[in-house]
Amino acid sequence: MSAARIEVIVGDSGRIVRLSGRWTLASTSRIATDLALELSRDVDLSNTWDCKDIDAIDSAGAMLIWRAWGRAAPAKLLIKPEHWRVFERIDTADHEPRAVIEPISRFHGVMVVGSAAIGLGRHVVDFVALIGQFGLDLVHVLRHPADLPRREISANLYKSGVRAMPVTALVGFLIGVVLSYLSALQLKQFGADVFIVNIIGLGLVRELGPVLVAILVAGRSGSAMTAQLGVMRVTEEIDALATMGVPRGLRLVFPKVVALVIAMPLLVLWSTSIAMIGGMVSAQMQLDISYGFFFQTLPRVVPAANLWIGLAKGAVFGMFVALVACHFGLRVRPNTESLSSNTTASVVSAITIVIVIDAIFAVATRGIGLPG
Repeated sequence: MSAARIEVIVGDSGRIVRLSGRWTLASTSRIATDLALELSRDVDLSNTWDCKDIDAIDSAGAMLIWRAWGRAAPAKLLIKPEHWRVFERIDTADHEPRAVIEPISRFHGVMVVGSAAIGLGRHVVDFVALIGQFGLDLVHVLRHPADLPRREISANLYKSGVRAMPVTALVGFLIGVVLSYLSALQLKQFGADVFIVNIIGLGLVRELGPVLVAILVAGRSGSAMTAQLGVMRVTEEIDALATMGVPRGLRLVFPKVVALVIAMPLLVLWSTSIAMIGGMVSAQMQLDISYGFFFQTLPRVVPAANLWIGLAKGAVFGMFVALVACHFGLRVRPNTESLSSNTTASVVSAITIVIVIDAIFAVATRGIGLPG
């Protein structure tokens, strides 16, 4: 089996260009430039092209010859049928219609806005349906306690609650230190050092504690939930559960929501307590306020209603973070691009909803828990 060769024979009937050997990628890759140059010298299509002595040909070798022919078969061509089929495929690919680029319509902006509105509407409808399904699952569990997915709830409590304690404690402590330090710089100027307890207490218990924990959980646990459900969609595990008659809402969505509803208030209480410790340490260092004074003053300036408001926020935040995570996880299509985009959208949407709900809480509870 020899390498690709080109031979020109001049006879009474004209010039004959005879191709022989192996016209494959392995045999032509090193001498492709030389072969292309030699073929270009014999590009006259009135010649007779004898390709019957070609032992083997693939698309790489065929392309060398096809380009020399000017992307059209010569009139006088002698070739084996099986080899000609390679050129036929190349000819078909050459004559495929090109994609037509339509001009941008004058209503392009309206179409983009309309498409976004339709997509948002579908998200809202699917999210409301998910909330409704969760409510039906809750009623079902209350009527049939034996169907409660205890192991799934326990596993999600551990992953979303217990394993989130170190990072929430660290962030809470640092936030308490920063809030106390910045407040102390301003209070010193007016001789109102004792009011640092009011600022730290109300700020952390009522607002910063629940919101910070919700944002951390949305970025940590919410993204993990979306990725888990998304991978199950990609690997068709959710379809397999449906085939076996296992309700995906009760086994996949319900445990995650219940776990976060339970874990979030506990994380809020944990993180707020650590943040208060950080605030006390900073206040003692900056303003020389003793820990005893801090503990005595805190219950008087921060009514217990603020603690209940913070815990209620935590429960509501947990429910919506889990629902948003499950919503985007179930919308993942069987490709990695969809998985990454929906995970990102889940985190952004969850944080946005947390801020919106916090604003609603602030308006609804504006007259509750504030010292007179």
